[in-house]
Amino acid sequence: MNPDMVVSLTTKTLEIALLLAAPMLIFGLVAGLIVSIFQAATQIQEMTLTFIPKILAVVLAMVIFFPWMLDVMISFTIGLFTNLNSYIGK
Repeated sequence: MNPDMVVSLTTKTLEIALLLAAPMLIFGLVAGLIVSIFQAATQIQEMTLTFIPKILAVVLAMVIFFPWMLDVMISFTIGLFTNLNSYIGK
């Protein structure tokens, strides 16, 4: 396994990890933004108010995007196992 292959595999792995985390992070960010606007408008400054909407938003994102996420993970894993001989070396 040469250094170029290691860099390529590491880059692809990080891209997949960010791609899989993005929907949940975006849903959590939007939920947090909505709650903070609500808190600013009503002047309710309760710190625990933000947790439940964020948790629900992340769970909703997982329910919506889980089939796609599973497909991406399976494709990446199949690619890893298919090219395993080239990673090990000769």
